[in-house]
Amino acid sequence: MELNLIQKISVWIIPVIFAITLHEAAHGYIAKLFGDTTAWMLGRVTLNPFKHIDPVGTILVPLTILLLSKVLGGGFILFGWAKPVPVNFGALRHPKRDMLWVAAAGPAANLLMAILWALIIKLGVTLGDSYTQPMALMGAAGIFINAVLMALNLLPLPPLDGGRIAVSLLPGRYAYRFAQIEPYGFYILLALMFIGWLGLILSPLLILIIVITGAFSGLGHAEIATLIQIITN
Repeated sequence: MELNLIQKISVWIIPVIFAITLHEAAHGYIAKLFGDTTAWMLGRVTLNPFKHIDPVGTILVPLTILLLSKVLGGGFILFGWAKPVPVNFGALRHPKRDMLWVAAAGPAANLLMAILWALIIKLGVTLGDSYTQPMALMGAAGIFINAVLMALNLLPLPPLDGGRIAVSLLPGRYAYRFAQIEPYGFYILLALMFIGWLGLILSPLLILIIVITGAFSGLGHAEIATLIQIITN
């Protein structure tokens, strides 16, 4: 089964928007719990995706990747970003320690969403739908985009969430030195992508996330892998 471009956009658009925007909302919510109300005061701690959508990162980049994948063939990694939620780490009650929880909230939200999408697939199949129904394919897109965003953001590279987690865990002197990488983090990420290492680095974690998703939802990871292959070809 091969999806045309319109079908691909229909399958991907809702999972992509929610995966990106709820990731950011989770950061703001946890920051508020630990004392920083910046995002809350700006109205960014909300499930309304329109508060988080970045026209380029949330819409243009994912659509461009889908278009290129259709023209050039499969094997792409779909990703994007929302408007970053502002966090004043200095306003946290224990800035260095609490940074870990604020940073981890985004990937944790992605894991939860991946499991919820898997449960939607499971429910549809239980009610008699086949694995080729639109809801199952949308669920697979939800699993995949959330797994990608979780794995990508857990890379220990500032300013990604994994980098902030590393800064929180490292002793003070080493944390300060490691944090100095942040202005160059995006360029390092691009370099890893262009030389083909990013996919190799992310693959083991992606597989682990999909296995965990299947375990919590009762959906076999083989079925998930088959669906992902359909939506990414």
